[in-house]
Amino acid sequence: MDSLVSTEWLANEMGASDLRIVDATKFLPDHGRNALAEYEAGHIPGAVFMDLEELVDSNAAVENTLPPAEKFASRMQSLGLGDGSRIVLYDDSPLKSSARAWFMLTMFGAHAVAILDGGIAKWKAEGRPLKSGKETLRHRHFTVWEDRKNVRTKADMLANLHSKAEQVVDARPTARFTGAEADPRPGIASGHIPGSVNLPHSALFNADGTWKTGDALKAAFEGAGIDIEKPMVTTCGSGMTASVVAFGAHLLGKTDVSLYDGSWAEWGADADAPKVTG
Repeated sequence: MDSLVSTEWLANEMGASDLRIVDATKFLPDHGRNALAEYEAGHIPGAVFMDLEELVDSNAAVENTLPPAEKFASRMQSLGLGDGSRIVLYDDSPLKSSARAWFMLTMFGAHAVAILDGGIAKWKAEGRPLKSGKETLRHRHFTVWEDRKNVRTKADMLANLHSKAEQVVDARPTARFTGAEADPRPGIASGHIPGSVNLPHSALFNADGTWKTGDALKAAFEGAGIDIEKPMVTTCGSGMTASVVAFGAHLLGKTDVSLYDGSWAEWGADADAPKVTG
């Protein structure tokens, strides 16, 4: 299974015993939308709902940080996702939140994980079937495992200011990156990490909501001043759209991509962490 699958491919695979379809939609408060309510109103048949709001470390000081491995595995088992599952993720969010689910699943040991190109919006536009209500699957064992080699901490990011071992790619909108627009969170400074470059996650998509691929995707990275051949770490507001840029790099075959989990929610709240505007 490719990491990016088409609606046609999914329609042909539906009913396969090892296939699991997951709605991983998450909204921000200012979107004014309810992900679970929209899922229950109409989802791709067979899809279960992954609550990304709840899939966090509830004891962490910073919002939206990655959950402990045991919590993640428990939630996946209850959704019916387990060892041997082929998992196809989709969303209907401006955040392209299925990429966050992809990052977590691969970090916590799932081996066959894909994102549906164009999400449920493309599925609906093609007149494909929908189902309402909530779906549940039989519990399936998900081995507790994690590999944090592609996760960066604030200490790592501070060290990188001097070593410059990894390019830092900020996925936030340009106005947030430059500081022209204030951070929506109270008590969070404006600007960006010194030396970072800006690649808004929206730049990785075509007008119809499908992913750019091949040369067009590569051009988006290079246009932001990123050297595809060098290691990179992605960041954003709270680790959501940083996952989108990480997935885009994955589509280009990059394996040396990490994610700063605390992102600007952590960095911007630290008065001692250096910040740049403009």
